[in-house]
Amino acid sequence: MREQDCIALLRRAGCSEGVIAHCRAVRDLALDFTSDPIVDRDLVEVGALLHDIGRGVTHDLHHAQVGGEICRSLGLDEAVASIVERHIGAGLTADECSLLGLAPRDCVPRTIEEKIVAHADNLVKGGRVITLEERLARLIDLPRKQRMRIYRLALEVELFR
Repeated sequence: MREQDCIALLRRAGCSEGVIAHCRAVRDLALDFTSDPIVDRDLVEVGALLHDIGRGVTHDLHHAQVGGEICRSLGLDEAVASIVERHIGAGLTADECSLLGLAPRDCVPRTIEEKIVAHADNLVKGGRVITLEERLARLIDLPRKQRMRIYRLALEVELFR
């Protein structure tokens, strides 16, 4: 799928130009982690461009699961839907989803492509790339377990840069 096709899907889903700019910035950063041949560069690009498609419906935590459902309803590959659904922080367990009022399903990134997009999203604030330290400082109110998951995800993905 080409970039313009992804942007058209974001617009059709109701995403603002600000969300689209953020998705492009996440894509640009995510591609920095795709030089290893085990990484599916095309999947990372499409997943990163569409990761916030659910923001056309809602701007709360539900946007990831809503976005995954949008991708499935459009007939997109399940690998893309999973990237979209699992990009929040370093993912949420089924129990964490349930406690947050989300559908109780495992939304922790498993594949390297899912992890790359989640990590890149963590490092992009609006359209600007920030440091891991800046991101972690902004997450001080999260439970320690979730902050540590984000930190461990960063350590793993940074090996691909």
